[in-house]
Amino acid sequence: MVIKKTPSLTGEVFAPSSKSYTQRMVIAAALSEGNSEISYPLLAQDTEATLRAVGAFGAKIQLDEKCWMIQGTESLRAPKEPIDCGESGATFRFMIPIAALALGDSVLLFRGSLKRRPVEPLLLALKTLGVKTQVGTHGGVDAVFVQGKGGMAGGEASIAGDISSQFISGLMFACPWADSETKINLTSSLESRDYVEMTRAVLAKHGVSVELTETSILVPGGQRYKAVDAQVPGDFSSAAFLLAASAITHSQIRVKNLDYFGVQGDRAILGVLKEMGVESKIDSGSVEICSQGDLLKPIDVDVRNIPDLVPVIAALACYAKGTSHIWGAKRLRLKESDRLQTVYTELSKMGAEICLTEDGLTITGTPLQGADIDSHNDHRIAMAASVAALGAEGQTIIQNAECIRKSYPRFFVHLTQLGADIVGGKLDR
Repeated sequence: MVIKKTPSLTGEVFAPSSKSYTQRMVIAAALSEGNSEISYPLLAQDTEATLRAVGAFGAKIQLDEKCWMIQGTESLRAPKEPIDCGESGATFRFMIPIAALALGDSVLLFRGSLKRRPVEPLLLALKTLGVKTQVGTHGGVDAVFVQGKGGMAGGEASIAGDISSQFISGLMFACPWADSETKINLTSSLESRDYVEMTRAVLAKHGVSVELTETSILVPGGQRYKAVDAQVPGDFSSAAFLLAASAITHSQIRVKNLDYFGVQGDRAILGVLKEMGVESKIDSGSVEICSQGDLLKPIDVDVRNIPDLVPVIAALACYAKGTSHIWGAKRLRLKESDRLQTVYTELSKMGAEICLTEDGLTITGTPLQGADIDSHNDHRIAMAASVAALGAEGQTIIQNAECIRKSYPRFFVHLTQLGADIVGGKLDR
């Protein structure tokens, strides 16, 4: 995609539905007795991986554009074929504990960036709970093998809370089916806590209770999921790129389908923008950004609980008058790319004054120039560079821009609808 400097944006768009919510709601529906309807789900590469996985374990799925019907199963069957999780970290990490509930052996394949991302802490926790797993290959593809016994006994396990919240959510999905209570001790502080709260909220709608404290998660055993109908909320982590685009171009736009009062941690983007001098107006189900012509203010921000916002905050910091500090981001080295390194590398190509620190980035605002950007097959890097390009002189080329299909297939369509000067392939659904 080729993106040229855009003087201003205007108009309104609907935020895409939340990928994180869609994946969690699909899994909870698959574990429920009866039919659940999921309205306005997100169809993207990662959610397609989740659908493949729950279907392999016996859930029946009917897909319409605006509603998915999922018939859960009271007893999971072991998949006949390996499950291809693609590069969906959530699908992979959520389904490993769930595979222990099936009677028989399961094989979960993982590819691409997932090969760099840790899974051993989750496997060790499952071992403590009596679940046998093994890392290996199947047909030349990396895989995790899970020996399912048709259930779990419960018990006590320990796991770090600062490596991946997806480990915690995966255990929270599976352990309610255990015969007795499961206690998961956190050996370090829980980061990305809002994603765990999102999992708990989805579980609660399905009649499953989980107690979350600062140091542990308690999951009563013998619980059963109940089928429910629910609507997927809009995604703040994706909408953040649109809101930042408005701030960088000093524009006024409205993004609908956003519930500020939900549990999504990435609604913190509005606080970031406010600290940088950009005001927002929150209405029922929408957010309006009105950015004046002044340079943005620099920011000092701890991102331990909002790691997905780092690329877009970095793009904003390039347009601030002064030096911004982004810290608490060391886990970003284990995402689809080493996001600290790739943000540094790609924004540097555009002339950004940016330094890597031990756990973050230091950025001093300076005029940017168009450049040839490598997305590193990372959807958030592609979108962050695209947003930065809107204020850069000349044109910016985003290579492998199709990686946005992982989470926000209509990103370039929405930017174009708001007035961005973009040419290239049609990345739409």
